[in-house]
Amino acid sequence: MLMHLFDGFSFLFSSIAALYLLGGVVLGIIIGVLPGLTATMGIALLIPMTYSVEPAAGISLLIGIFAGGIYGGAITAILINTPGTPAAGATVLDGYPLA
Repeated sequence: MLMHLFDGFSFLFSSIAALYLLGGVVLGIIIGVLPGLTATMGIALLIPMTYSVEPAAGISLLIGIFAGGIYGGAITAILINTPGTPAAGATVLDGYPLA
């Protein structure tokens, strides 16, 4: 059991996982900036990209898409007063007047 945990951490700190995570964040930001597309919908739309990679790399990609989607929703909430995701609804109230 402990060996599987060490294998997971060794993959987490590998360069291939970082590339998939970075790619997922970039795709997630693009999805999150578009109003009406949520982070969950971004995962649903981009899940076919994970069919051809190994499972751990696919999970890294999906985690990056989700995190980038949440961040991307805040960009439109702050700049144009329109939340890109439902999670950025409260950001509209404070972020836009501060910007």
